[in-house]
Amino acid sequence: MPEYDRIEIRSSKTNNGIQGAEPIAVWHKHDEGQMGRHIWAPELHRIKGKWYIYFAAGSAEDKWKIRMYALSNPSDDPTVGEWKEEGQIVSNKDHFSLDATTFELDGQRYMIWTDRGPNEVVNTSLYIAEMTSPTTLADKQVVISQPEYDWEIQGHRVNEGPAVLVRNGKVFVAFSASATDANYSIGLLWTGQDSDLLDPDSWHKLPDPVFFTNREFNRYGPGHNSFTVAEDGKTDVMIYHARDYEGIDGEPLYDPNRHTHARILEWQEDGMPFFGQNLDDH
Repeated sequence: MPEYDRIEIRSSKTNNGIQGAEPIAVWHKHDEGQMGRHIWAPELHRIKGKWYIYFAAGSAEDKWKIRMYALSNPSDDPTVGEWKEEGQIVSNKDHFSLDATTFELDGQRYMIWTDRGPNEVVNTSLYIAEMTSPTTLADKQVVISQPEYDWEIQGHRVNEGPAVLVRNGKVFVAFSASATDANYSIGLLWTGQDSDLLDPDSWHKLPDPVFFTNREFNRYGPGHNSFTVAEDGKTDVMIYHARDYEGIDGEPLYDPNRHTHARILEWQEDGMPFFGQNLDDH
């Protein structure tokens, strides 16, 4: 929500049907303390018969004290039933943690999230860890990407918004970089499905973004994507947000007018994804 004050769920039998579905508010921010401001980046996951929503929030008294939190709901339908606050997902860094996403590979569940990077220069980086439960992280937590290329440091030095897709024997992680204006772009990490995901050296990063501002189609600053499949159950679809205008006065985080878009993700012969930068949305 543009107000950054609640979490809503929409449901539909089709991807395109989401845009016309009625939003159902399942949780509201607190008036005091933790989870009181800046309700950001919710993700809905089904884990072992229970729904979980991972999200980021500041405190009512300090909106930039951003941390990761979780809600759970045992109902079969996430739009009904009771959502329980599971509390904070605590990282070792525990400095500015947000944008949690989770996935399972070969029976082990992992989380990738954003936190302050290890360098002295202020930045946000991507961390990965095994999960010992749907709401707790194992102690080994490593950085797999931090801002290093020119397109990752425009406005702010940022790596955030990870989204995972396992295909063709590889684990792909799309992520977003730079400030959330027209500089915002999507980059790509990958590693072999059989590699050690907790070894930073096993991860590769493309030196250029894979999806970025396209003025021809009025798509400015596309980012913080996720992946789903089309109604055929096999065609990969990328969901992302972007602005339809370029000019922003002041800090772009205070301009919430980002709209959701969807496009088909295509695949190249070498097994790498093609984001179709020069194509309009399907």
